[in-house]
Amino acid sequence: MADTSFDLIVVGGGPGGYVAAIRAAQLKMKAAVVEREHLGGICLNWGCIPTKALLRSAEVYHTMKHADSYGLSATGVSFDLARIVKRSRNVAGQLNRGVGFLLKKNKVAVFDGHAKLAGKGKLAVTKDGKPVADLTAKHIVLATGARARSLPGLEPDGKLVWTYKEAMVPAAMPKSLLVIGSGAIGIEFASFFRNLGAEVTVVEVVDRILPVEDEEISAFARKAFEKQGMKIVTGATVTALKKGADNVTATIKAADGKTSDLTVDRVILAVGIVGNVENIGLEGTAVKVDKTHVVVDEWSRTGEPGVYAIGDLTGPPWLAHKASHEGVICVEKIAGVNDVHPLDVGKIPGCTYCMPQVASVGLTEAAAKKAGRQVRVGRFPFIGNGKAIALGEPEGMVKTVFDARTGELLGAHMIGAEVTELIQGYGTAMTLETTEAELMHAVFPHPTLSEMMHEAVLDAYGRVIHI
Repeated sequence: MADTSFDLIVVGGGPGGYVAAIRAAQLKMKAAVVEREHLGGICLNWGCIPTKALLRSAEVYHTMKHADSYGLSATGVSFDLARIVKRSRNVAGQLNRGVGFLLKKNKVAVFDGHAKLAGKGKLAVTKDGKPVADLTAKHIVLATGARARSLPGLEPDGKLVWTYKEAMVPAAMPKSLLVIGSGAIGIEFASFFRNLGAEVTVVEVVDRILPVEDEEISAFARKAFEKQGMKIVTGATVTALKKGADNVTATIKAADGKTSDLTVDRVILAVGIVGNVENIGLEGTAVKVDKTHVVVDEWSRTGEPGVYAIGDLTGPPWLAHKASHEGVICVEKIAGVNDVHPLDVGKIPGCTYCMPQVASVGLTEAAAKKAGRQVRVGRFPFIGNGKAIALGEPEGMVKTVFDARTGELLGAHMIGAEVTELIQGYGTAMTLETTEAELMHAVFPHPTLSEMMHEAVLDAYGRVIHI
């Protein structure tokens, strides 16, 4: 008979949940995971990973169409949407199996089913409404994640109006597409479908796209996307969707109150997420929920003793790597690890894998000034970097924001080729509390894109070389 008593049980096997369980096992805790769908969660199966596979296919296709600029010849370039989607699903499947292997390797028990709090230290697990197991643990970590937010009158139907799930497995290529929302998810899908030839319109309620990014980066991105033929409407809302036999007519209300209609083949709703707080037994507990997300302290503790919450179920930023790190901190605090520290969300990098890529960490220039900081700002363009020109990727920028008084690196913001790989350099620098002096003294290899990170620091202090 399977064990039903554990030191720690994680509800949800996503990037926060499975990492938390593995860390618990490493710390000699008897751990279990309850997962109702797929190990790896939304990120691995329907988010971070498979979308990057789709975007990679679109990127290669884009490069093939421009082979002439590299001295190459490619004729009859085309794509097979079904095979692109199949590759994406295969990538997700491979990693899903990998998570299962890692849990087994670390002797973490896995229960297939839906878990619900059933009293102090108790979980009831069911599958298709039938009992699977009654589990007990001193510590229960909720990592149930989140799902796409819906808006009244704009509800997705899976056919004409999509969430990210339908957008990842399209049966046919839409000729025209409306994306509602210009955050990371919306812009990534807009970029994917535009690069494959769809006419794409993006509508954003605030006055700029990628609103969490630095204003200069947002403006640069907009110009780049519009140059690619994407249509972008900011300061506007979609007030209604009228569905036809195989198209949708959207009513768009501009900031001045004027309305216009746009008919497209498909609509993608990308207006944020809501936490999966329903039907997990929170009723009758001291767990507090604020705007669909569970309220926790710096150690991921809820108001209910012995119950914790991590990842997208809790506060922003809603990122897989934030969830994983939260899981580790939560478990280490439970285990009494001496050098565990609360997570500093201000040092978590954010990445958007559109074309061009966008990445950032820390404060924007505007946020730093609003916080009362006197700042020094450095910028360096991709066109000044030899590697970028050799790659055929001369469009982009690296921006740094420093405290003018102390030299502290407050933030870094990038747009251009492979910046999602570069940003961690600044992330590490901020974690190490590096100042401009250490960054200037660091030797960057040549020729690399990373040299621009050095030059952007130098520029903030009037020492830039290559512009």
